[in-house]
Amino acid sequence: MDKLKFDLPTWLTPEGEPVSCIDKIKVLNENLEEIRDLAQAALEDAVLMGCDEAQFREVIRNLSQAIVNPYKR
Repeated sequence: MDKLKFDLPTWLTPEGEPVSCIDKIKVLNENLEEIRDLAQAALEDAVLMGCDEAQFREVIRNLSQAIVNPYKR
C-alpha cells in the first residue's frame, strides 16, 4: 500500500517561533509518522471488521483531545 501524502508541520515553540534544533524536529516528525502509521492500520482493521469508518474517525478525534500535557505550567 502506498502512503498518502502527509505534510509534516513546521514545529513551533509556545512563543510561535520555529523549532530550530534538527534533532528535535527529526524526533517530532518520526513520532508523528509512527502515529499516522498506527492510526492507518487501526482504521483498516476497524473497516475490515465491519466497523463504521466515520465512527472510527470520531473516536480518533476524541482520543487526540483526551491527551493530557503533564508539563502544563
